[in-house]
This record gives sequence, structure tokens and C-alpha cells, in this order.
Amino acid sequence: MSRLGGTWPGSSRSDRWEPPSDPARFLVGCGAFGERMQLISFTCAVTGWIMAIAVTALPQWKVSAFIGSNILTSEIKWEGIWMNCIYQTTGHMQCKTYDSMLALPPDIQAARALMCLAIFMGWLSCTVSCCGMKCTTCAGDDRRAKAGIALAGGILFILTGLCVLIPVSWTANTVVQDFYNPNVPIMHKRELGQAIYLGWAAAVILMISGAVLSSTCPLMERGGRYRRGYIGRSFANSPAQEPPKPITSNTLPLKEYV
Repeated sequence: MSRLGGTWPGSSRSDRWEPPSDPARFLVGCGAFGERMQLISFTCAVTGWIMAIAVTALPQWKVSAFIGSNILTSEIKWEGIWMNCIYQTTGHMQCKTYDSMLALPPDIQAARALMCLAIFMGWLSCTVSCCGMKCTTCAGDDRRAKAGIALAGGILFILTGLCVLIPVSWTANTVVQDFYNPNVPIMHKRELGQAIYLGWAAAVILMISGAVLSSTCPLMERGGRYRRGYIGRSFANSPAQEPPKPITSNTLPLKEYV
């Protein structure tokens, strides 16, 4: 008999499968695969954040619409959220910032606020996600803490994408409505600029990367786990039993001799 907490003699050593204690909580990415997915999604999210910064600075939110007799022109007008520019075919470009903020249309004012918020949230998302990634040592060996930090970073990236998507879509809707409005003069009609398409791409990249980053941070291991041990019955968990007595002639009944 082994010591207390051991097993009975003759028990064999094998691998035993233990089911998960809470099957509702699961893991999407684990091990080296999860680490690679985190790194790829983080890289894409940073790329989307840089694209959002470029969208904020570019003046090509609205461009001149070449319709009617305005097909041949020597200059192109660009309108952004900070300035408007006139680009001439000779290569000369002149830009001017808006004089009054209160005189701007509501879509431009909202775009300014949301794009600045998106830039700040993108920086915060990058900082938080770096601390929660498996390839960093910011949170030590606490896997649950790193998982929670990575989850927060992914959610922040998703919110950053929404902050980019709302002003870009709002401005695009305004441009389309003015373009098909017969009351708007032809010289005031605009088309969607390159910054609008770049903003849509940045928003999609940020939201998808944030979702992937959030799904690769488990709070608990998925499924069960293998634990090496003995199959025999544990002595600590079984009632005390006396060893079998040796068989002698005095202990056998008379009918056993027949």
C-alpha cells in the first residue's frame, strides 16, 4: 500500500481526460496559432489607425463634379474637414483653412470631433493591446490578466472603427443628396473624394482586426485537459479496509474439505 494520497498497488499509470469545468467559456486561438493571429490582427489594426490619421488630414473628402458644361476645366476643387484646396492643371495647389468653425455644416463639425476622437482611441487601443498580447511581458505570466487586457484593446479598436465610419458615411450621404438635388447649382455639386473611400477601408480594417484580436484572448482554456495519473482507486478517498486474512484449515468450513 502506498502512502496517504497514493493508490493501491497494481494500479496502472495512464492519461486521463478531464472535462472542462465551465464549457460555456471557450478559446478561439491558443498556442502559437493564437499568438500569430494576435500579431497579424494588431498589425492590421495599426495600419487602419494610420489610414484614419491620413483621412483626417486629407482635403479630398469632396471633389468637384464634372457635369454639364463643367467638363473642361483648368482647376479642381477639394473640400476637407479642415481646409479647401484648389488644384490647377499646371500643378499648382492653393489651400485655405476654414475661417469660422460655427459656420461649417453639421457633417463637417461632427467629422472633426469624431475623427479626432478616433485618432485618440486608436492610440489608446495600440497601447492597451500591446500590454495584452501574448508576445509581450507587460503583464507577466498572468494569462487571465493579459487576456482581459487584449479583449479591452480589441473592443477599443472596434469603437475606433465606428468613430471613423460614422463621419465618413455621413459626409458621403450629404454629397450624394446634394448631387441629386435639383435645387443645388451645378457649380456647387460635389462627388465622393479619395478620403471617403480610404475612410471606409480604414473603418472596416479596424473593426475586423479588433474583432479578431478580441476573439484570440481566452479567459479560460477551451475543452478539457489531459492529466497524467493513476487509474487505481485513491486510498485517501476510499474507506479504510483491512488486508485479507491468510486462508488456513481452521478458517475453512467443513464442507470445503469435501
